[in-house]
Amino acid sequence: MPMRRRCGLLVAVLLSLLCSARTVAGDAPGRFDYWVLSLSWSPEYCQANVGDEQCRQHYAFVVHGLWPQYERGYPSRCARRERVPKPLIARMLPLMPSEALIQHEWDTHGSCSGLSQEDYFALVERVRRKIEIPAEYREAEDYLSTSADAIERSFIRDNRDFDRDGIAVQCHGRYLREVRMCFDTDLQPRACGRDVDDRCRDQVVLRPNR
Repeated sequence: MPMRRRCGLLVAVLLSLLCSARTVAGDAPGRFDYWVLSLSWSPEYCQANVGDEQCRQHYAFVVHGLWPQYERGYPSRCARRERVPKPLIARMLPLMPSEALIQHEWDTHGSCSGLSQEDYFALVERVRRKIEIPAEYREAEDYLSTSADAIERSFIRDNRDFDRDGIAVQCHGRYLREVRMCFDTDLQPRACGRDVDDRCRDQVVLRPNR
């Protein structure tokens, strides 16, 4: 192999290792700024994932995840993959109705929390209990046409410690996908970071959960 090409490959390898080291160092477990609770509108998820375990029943909002977040961006996969034990999965299924989802959320986000699996998922349960889902979204037997502003106002009405800065509505096209709610590390509502923002058109449609 020519010397120039060999040197080029060596530089590429060294740069790759350096970038990997920076990623690991930057995404240390327990090092983050705040939490995001992501509530997924299950009918929208199931529109594209018909055969998913989650879609065997007619859910409305389910917990997508509880994510450690930086003020901009988020840590990811901070430790080697660790299987979530079956009893813990069974306990979490009423909130996160898919074994694959529970495992994915631990691998991607929970591993960055600095908590054990047991403590992390107990925190997911605790944070979810703090949120009141507005009655109009608990059951949706027909398509519901609304707006991101109306959805946020409904959540603020029923969760009075929140304001507009602490809630973000996410859509897939014109259809509601998720509502994200932000908490500080003491689990008090706070403003979301700049990259957790509303991503919906003026009109938002909720698919029915039937």
